[in-house]
Amino acid sequence: MFRLALSAGRRTPLTHIKSALPPLSSIPTSPPFSNSLKSRERQQHFSTSSSQISDYASRSQTPVSLRTLMETGRGDLLGRGGNSFEETPDKNLSTATDLVLMQVASFLRHELPIRLAHRIKDLDDVPMMKEMKSVTTVREWYIQSFDDLITFPPIKSKSDEEKFAVLLDQIYERHAGVLVTMARGAFELRKAIRQGKYGTEGKMDFEEMQAMHDFLDNFYMSRIGIRMLIGQYLSLRQPPMNDYIGMICSETSPAKIVQQAVDDATFMCTRKYGDAPSVVVHGASNLNFSYVPTHIHYIMLELIKNSMRATVEWHGIDEDYPPIKVIISDGEENEDVVIKVSDEGGGIKRSHMKRVWSRAYARFWGGDLSVMSMEGYGTDVFLHLSRLGDSREPLP
Repeated sequence: MFRLALSAGRRTPLTHIKSALPPLSSIPTSPPFSNSLKSRERQQHFSTSSSQISDYASRSQTPVSLRTLMETGRGDLLGRGGNSFEETPDKNLSTATDLVLMQVASFLRHELPIRLAHRIKDLDDVPMMKEMKSVTTVREWYIQSFDDLITFPPIKSKSDEEKFAVLLDQIYERHAGVLVTMARGAFELRKAIRQGKYGTEGKMDFEEMQAMHDFLDNFYMSRIGIRMLIGQYLSLRQPPMNDYIGMICSETSPAKIVQQAVDDATFMCTRKYGDAPSVVVHGASNLNFSYVPTHIHYIMLELIKNSMRATVEWHGIDEDYPPIKVIISDGEENEDVVIKVSDEGGGIKRSHMKRVWSRAYARFWGGDLSVMSMEGYGTDVFLHLSRLGDSREPLP
């Protein structure tokens, strides 16, 4: 049930804003730049020095929460944190004013180089994988973005902010292929190990595997944070939408998102197998809370898609499939919004449970993802989403 390979398919966007992660159907099969542009970037002489990267990597990152992002987007925090803005906009405004955009841009100009420097240092320190060609490419992207940011002048006017937005849009697109390229780097490493270039007798020992897993987990978690900060800022610059502050919806409906994920997964499963199991949704259909809808949709699409695949493959084509059950927790006073996905897709062997990769999106805002499986029968997955909004991102 819990196979997490990405596959392309129809995507019905939740909003017109940018997601913190590329939609499944738009993840590129190659890095996002043309060969000539990549070549120019590799040949470019960066003004960045190793000492600058080390300096920024020694600085502390600043974790944020959904509540902080919402308050900043509303303008509630103008005049705080030592900024130089004197005008305070109407507290009831839900759209981003020029002052809010300048405040957010100034924070990102300070924060993003620190986060990028931490990741560059991690890429420099990770054993074996740092020598893979694809990982080297990702490192070059990070150095290029770091260089662009530290050489950008202080943001003192609306014109400065507009130019900064153009730069961040370029950085956002530059890093769009990081997940795919890092996955390619992992494949290159496995190939090198099989060829005997690393490890012992074509294998990695447990400590090496654990170190690699920890590195990738931290790297992907940090990437979500970077893209969330940039995506939120760029979304604040878009025309306002009801109930939205940037990428955050104050009236996020888990039931509606689950149904959209069901529709998308059904389309993908039917396209591949010719049929798809039905999905029955129970629970809190009227529940709303503040969250990033695209995050929930991404997780639920993967979970439901995996359940459908497992069910079809376990029971065989042209069989009557047992329905997949999705239950959304009731209770306005609950600490978490909990979504349970249950299938009868044969389950996961207990010896394979450690291979299950808990998606970082679930843990990013203080949530979690847990798996309980009965081999030979099926699997239950519990997605916990913090509804308090004050959980800070778990920065590595």
